[in-house]
Amino acid sequence: MMYPKTQYIRSKHLLQLVAMMNCQRCGFHLAQACHSNWHGGKGRGIKASDNYIAALCQTCHHDIDQGHLMTKQERMHEWYQAHLKTLHFLLITDQWPRNIPVTDLYLAFSEAGNTC
Repeated sequence: MMYPKTQYIRSKHLLQLVAMMNCQRCGFHLAQACHSNWHGGKGRGIKASDNYIAALCQTCHHDIDQGHLMTKQERMHEWYQAHLKTLHFLLITDQWPRNIPVTDLYLAFSEAGNTC
């Protein structure tokens, strides 16, 4: 059985916008784009699409990616919360690139009537 090759979304502009944000976990002012490890990412030369990102400082990024102080479920939850806050900020400030789709995670969260 043949599976179609995944077409990853890449956007240098989006990554630059995220890098200008504060960490969405601890508030530190130097963030970087932390790709999801659970949505088509985390492999040799493979990372999730650029829309599955969260603005995290280097320490929080490490804690979520390789940290041993949290369970996998806790790390997923922390990334997910930071992801939602990242997308929410970029959307309400009208900075989200129009040619990049918003993730299904954010759409499900907002359709459920939730707010960040």
